[in-house]
Amino acid sequence: MSKDIGIDLGTASVLVYVKGKGIVLNEPSVVALDKNTGKLLRVGAEAQNMLGRTPGNIVAIRPLRDGVISDYDMTERMLREFIHKVSGFSIFKPRVIICVPSGITEVEERAVVDAGIQAGARKVYLIEEPVAAAIGAGVDISRPDGHMMVDIGGGTADIAVISLSGVVESASIKIAGDQFNEAVVKYMRRNHNLLVGERTAEDMKKKIGCVFPKEVEESMEVKGRCLLTGLPRTVTVSSAEMMDAFEEPVERILEAVHAVLERTPPELVADISLNGIIMTGGGSLVDGFDKLLTARTGIHTVVADDAISCVALGTGKSLDSLNTMMDGTMNISRRRQMS
Repeated sequence: MSKDIGIDLGTASVLVYVKGKGIVLNEPSVVALDKNTGKLLRVGAEAQNMLGRTPGNIVAIRPLRDGVISDYDMTERMLREFIHKVSGFSIFKPRVIICVPSGITEVEERAVVDAGIQAGARKVYLIEEPVAAAIGAGVDISRPDGHMMVDIGGGTADIAVISLSGVVESASIKIAGDQFNEAVVKYMRRNHNLLVGERTAEDMKKKIGCVFPKEVEESMEVKGRCLLTGLPRTVTVSSAEMMDAFEEPVERILEAVHAVLERTPPELVADISLNGIIMTGGGSLVDGFDKLLTARTGIHTVVADDAISCVALGTGKSLDSLNTMMDGTMNISRRRQMS
């Protein structure tokens, strides 16, 4: 009997959960292929190490952009590799639940399902990110009680109010970890005349990035190419500067949270102010995000324990209800099963 699999198909990374084993794979969503032959060379971490460093004939591609498939063929090949890696040679094809952003269109939804089937799944079910994040964070979503989830991934930020196993109000915006990195690159170019790569920007975000004033100012040395001389140069950047760099994307996320709260029925807003807001996803780990949300909404905000794995864990836990999924247990707003 083949194991059922839950996949958090993210813009930045793919996490795979196998029933009975937990999360067995966490790899970057990157594929490297030979341009001349079209041959797939590497997938995941090995391919990521090639980003920005490849010779002419090898290209490293991120097949997902802003939370949705931008390169169908590559996504399918990447999924096939990952499914194969976790299930090996099995006569039985696994049933797979794939996690999607809440703002996904029907065409994008269909593409995810088709990619899953082509990659070797027997059946593909979809679950919305905020729902999976809530389950993964240990929220009992079946109760008539309002919970607000803010899931900030690599490509999208999904904000949703969940009650009775379904999404009551939600917003999905294409502002997340990738846009934070871009904001850092722009800031360095504008304020320091320094060109830095995406990986350096990611590093800066993790080490000194913050969105709320830190008690102790931190700084780090950043190497890049000087735009004036074209030569390598090193500058020191402080965490306060990072706060300036992040201002625009952060405001967009706060606006989206505000908009969802405004559309939420008053009873559920009362629940949320009692239960608080839960943040998940890698983007929520930027220093001070929970404090900022608390300050701006007046609602106590916490970052879930295992923020990066929450969505994958929730997707995995929902495998238990696969057999009843068509009976409406998951109550995903536009749930469909494709066989």
